[in-house]
Amino acid sequence: MLRPRLRKLVFALLAMALCLDLGCASQATSPESVDPTTPVLNRVQQSGILRVGMSGDQPPFNAKTRSGQIVGIEPDLANALAAGLGVRAEFVEMPFGELLGALEGGRVDIVLSQMTVTMERNRRVAFTTPYFVTGKAILTRSEVLSRTQASEDLNITGLRLSALAGSTSEEFIRTRLPSARISTTADSDQAVKLVLDGRVDAMVADLPICIISVLRNPNAGLVAASAPFTFDPIGAALPAGDPLFLNLVENFMLNLEGSGLMEQLTERWFNDPSWLEQIPGPAPRPLPTNTAVQ
Repeated sequence: MLRPRLRKLVFALLAMALCLDLGCASQATSPESVDPTTPVLNRVQQSGILRVGMSGDQPPFNAKTRSGQIVGIEPDLANALAAGLGVRAEFVEMPFGELLGALEGGRVDIVLSQMTVTMERNRRVAFTTPYFVTGKAILTRSEVLSRTQASEDLNITGLRLSALAGSTSEEFIRTRLPSARISTTADSDQAVKLVLDGRVDAMVADLPICIISVLRNPNAGLVAASAPFTFDPIGAALPAGDPLFLNLVENFMLNLEGSGLMEQLTERWFNDPSWLEQIPGPAPRPLPTNTAVQ
């Protein structure tokens, strides 16, 4: 039986779907016609749309299916949040490195894209309580590198590493592995391809992304490190100077555990491999357990 809070969320999602089917959103104002300097809650209520920024290439947090739909833990969270606000979520896809700028410029209302909470980012935007915890790991074809236990052991002169541009993985390499050579890419798939093509020795990324990359390329000889090197909290990024919106989303995140929603999403996206069949790439293998650092 559904827990009371989860039941409310489910009813809200059903009500949102019914409203959209009946055309209830026809009175909403276009987001482009709403003053971007107004408080986010006012802007969202006026437009009837919660604009959610994400990269669309960070499975299982967010990923694009063959049909072009964005799915994952974060789209599910965004839909639940939008339903609670009585609006619909609109996913605004862009390269990861452009997300914070879009948030600051008012082009999106919130960023849900496996974004690690860091001091530097927190000087620009607000963050909620983390909804997930992960850590940096490596994806490689080298059994020797995959057995590396400490990040210091990767600080090898000439070691070639790839990472997503603008990510904490790039920062990790530049600050912790200064002797390595780095190649940055616009998305994670390109970073993986550099490993597959032998142009780099390993990719640095969050552990779930490394494991998913192994599953999506079952015959490529890829290996993911068994444990992360760091502790990275993942949070929702919100515009600075909007305390009411921050308070609302913060309370939503705090209710995730109590409602059981986050537990269900983790179970679905980490322990059920069926969704991988929707993602472009080779046929997947079953997901291993304990891929999260949570």
